[in-house]
This record gives sequence, C-alpha cells and structure tokens, in this order.
Amino acid sequence: MRFRSFSFLIGLSFLVLTACSFRNIHSTEAPGKEPTNIILFIGDGMGIAHINAAMTISSTPLALEKFPFSGFSKTFSYDNYVTDSGAGGTAIASGVKTNNGMIGMGPDSVAVESIMDLAHRKGLATGLVSTSSLTHATPASFVAHNIDRSNYEEIAKDFLKGTIDVFIGGGEDQFRNRNDSVDLTVKLTKQGYDVVYTIDALMKSTNNKLAGLLAKDHMEQELTGRRGMLELMTSKAIETLSRNEKGFVLMVEGSQIDWGGHASDIRYVASEMLDFDRAVGVAKKFAESNGETLIVVTADHETGGLTLTEGSEEQHWVSVIFSTTDHTGVMVPVFSYGPGAERFSGIHDNTFYFPEFLDLLGIRKK
Repeated sequence: MRFRSFSFLIGLSFLVLTACSFRNIHSTEAPGKEPTNIILFIGDGMGIAHINAAMTISSTPLALEKFPFSGFSKTFSYDNYVTDSGAGGTAIASGVKTNNGMIGMGPDSVAVESIMDLAHRKGLATGLVSTSSLTHATPASFVAHNIDRSNYEEIAKDFLKGTIDVFIGGGEDQFRNRNDSVDLTVKLTKQGYDVVYTIDALMKSTNNKLAGLLAKDHMEQELTGRRGMLELMTSKAIETLSRNEKGFVLMVEGSQIDWGGHASDIRYVASEMLDFDRAVGVAKKFAESNGETLIVVTADHETGGLTLTEGSEEQHWVSVIFSTTDHTGVMVPVFSYGPGAERFSGIHDNTFYFPEFLDLLGIRKK
C-alpha cells in the first residue's frame, strides 16, 4: 500500500510538472503584455490531491483545468518547515518570510507592506473575499500587522485604514460585538463604506466602497447552506472594483478547504474545492472578456496529507487516506491565466508572488 501511494504521488507530480512545460498560446494573452487587474485566489490548505479529488467527482471539467500555465510553490515559513496560514499569507501578500502565528510583519516584529497597501497607494482599487471571518489569518495578512493572528479584534481595526475598498466575508462580531464596545461599522460608514449583512443587500449595493459582513463569525460550510455564495461574492467584488479605471487587485480565499483537511473529511474538502473552483470560473469568465486581467490560483499550504487510493472518473467517486489532521510541508500548485501568466510556471518560493505582482502593475516600493 505504501508503494502504491508513493507511485501515485510521483506520477501525479510528473504530470503536473510536465504541464508546466507546455502552454496554449490561444488561451492567454501574449507574453510580455502587462495586466491592469490581478485576481489572486488562495485555496487554503489546497494540495494537488485536493484538486484531483474534485476533478474526479465533478461531472464537468473544473475551471482550473482550462488554465494554460501551472507550477509549484514552496511554503515553509521563517521558523518552521510546515507553515501556518499567517506566515503563508504574509509571504504571499508581502514577499517576506515570517514566524508561524504572525501576520503582516517580519520575524523581527516590524510591519511590512502588502500588495494591497502598495496598490492602494498607486490608486488601484483593492478587495478581499473570504468564506472565513475577514479577520482570520489569510485575509488579515493582506491588511493587518500583528504579532498574533488570533488578535481578531485588533486586526479588525486595521480595516479602518481604508486600504481595502471592498471586503466581503464573515466576522461581523469582530467589528460590532467587541470587548471594547466600539462599533467599527459606524466608523466604516463615516468613511463612506456601504456596510451590509446579507447576500441580497450585498448584491443590491451600488457603492464603490463596500463592507459585506455576512456571518457573525465564519460563514457556513458549502454543504450546510453556503452553496453559490462565494460565486456571488466574487462576482460582486469584481463588479465593484472594476469601476476603477486604473485597475484593481483582489484576493479571494476558499478558507474551508483547509478545515475539511483538518477534519479528515473528504466530503467537506471536495465540496469546498468545487465551490472554490466555481468562483475561479466566475473570475476567468471576466478575464476572458476583459483581456487585461491576470488570475493566479494557489494555496498557502497543504492540509491533511491527502492521498487518493481508489476512484473512478467515469463514476465520479474517490477513496482517500489522510495522513495527518494538520498542515504538511509539501509544495502546493499554482495555476495562472491572462497577461503575465507565463511568469508563474515552474517552481518558486511563496515570496515570489509579491515582487512579480509589483513588477506587472508597474509599482515601485519606496
């Protein structure tokens, strides 16, 4: 059994690496063209096996299967071979390795600027979408600076800086039902945000600054009532941000792929993967018509040590083994589409995204 699992993983890795060497020149913009917009998708905890499981059970091809470029990202943090989401998110957002548990700062506890900070300064619109609380590690890494990722109420205050024009996800309690009794949504409203609490109100909003707090804490699982919401959230964020003629940067997180891995629950993993891929499809449809949008899809780390042991693509079923209930240190996949997409093929460190994004957007650090 060990030999079969090992052979499967080696074979799968070979196929993905081989795919990195080929590109469909009809499926993306010509190399050398620079994007106006960047949409970054982070499937929290998403490894190759998670994607392969979703491909197997899906009755239609995934949006990810239509991306012309692919590669791998190494995920280790500054102080640990196996990263957490705080350090992983910070590396992607700011190009800096940090200690597990920290967000938006280096291991020396000095704050570092994120792609959102710099894009906002240049006049681009910025956005965050997440199926977790917006103060959770991955989305927080793009806006906050804190020595401890669990300081959720302190992290919520960082959204008052105004560097994020659109943020949609859970976390209402961290903004309104706080230990200091301060209602941050009052301040957000004064800053010009339309603060909404339901998906219907979100979709009806016409404001360019939008705060969608759609759950008290984290949003529901896809299996238990959230079906279709991430697609709508992503669509609304793109619709709102694309009003900025200078362009935009958007990060969309599929948070709960990770939670399914922690729970060793393949139904949870697969349903969240398919939900995440549908949101990717929404963005890809926009990018195809827009022609100036780069999409990069990756993960902060793998969760669960997932191995596929049996399955059938014809009958859409799969059997799996989880080797751990925690994160692992294996490389994670990267998929890219649009102008500049060819840069993201091959194997790179997770600090690679930040300087590439800056270069593609013509942003220079001070």
